[in-house]
Amino acid sequence: MNRPRYPITPAIRFLRAKRVDFQPFLYTYTDRGGARQAAMELRIPQHRVVKTLVMETDDQSPLLVLMHGDQAVSTRTLARVLGAKKVLPVRPEKALNCTGYPVGGISPFGTRQDMPVYVQATILEMKTIYINGGKRGYIVAVDPMVLLKTLSAIPVSVAAVP
Repeated sequence: MNRPRYPITPAIRFLRAKRVDFQPFLYTYTDRGGARQAAMELRIPQHRVVKTLVMETDDQSPLLVLMHGDQAVSTRTLARVLGAKKVLPVRPEKALNCTGYPVGGISPFGTRQDMPVYVQATILEMKTIYINGGKRGYIVAVDPMVLLKTLSAIPVSVAAVP
């Protein structure tokens, strides 16, 4: 039997170098499908799919925010937490330059540029999360504690209230 061939991205190289256990999954990528598309195809709750968002402060310093797939980031709350005037999403070109990954395939692992990583605190309470593996249509299942151990992610409570 042929097993699917999984891409070896900078994210996967990073995870292997850090000796992180992960399980890879491929799904059909569609523009603007995001976490909802991955969750639907893989039959997992969208809340367990973690989005990697590239944002910047008013002084244009880039940062990563990891958020549940079914929630949005309150940029106002995040700005307050960071002591910044404002925090905004970056343009796709800047996201690619900072991370080395295109929008839709951004992983917090193996980024081109070191950036602070902020993680929604409730993500750390989950047993397993599904996060981008560094390519559109590719996610990996990992223990959320990996975010703290390998990325020194900073827990925050910045989910937007619907």
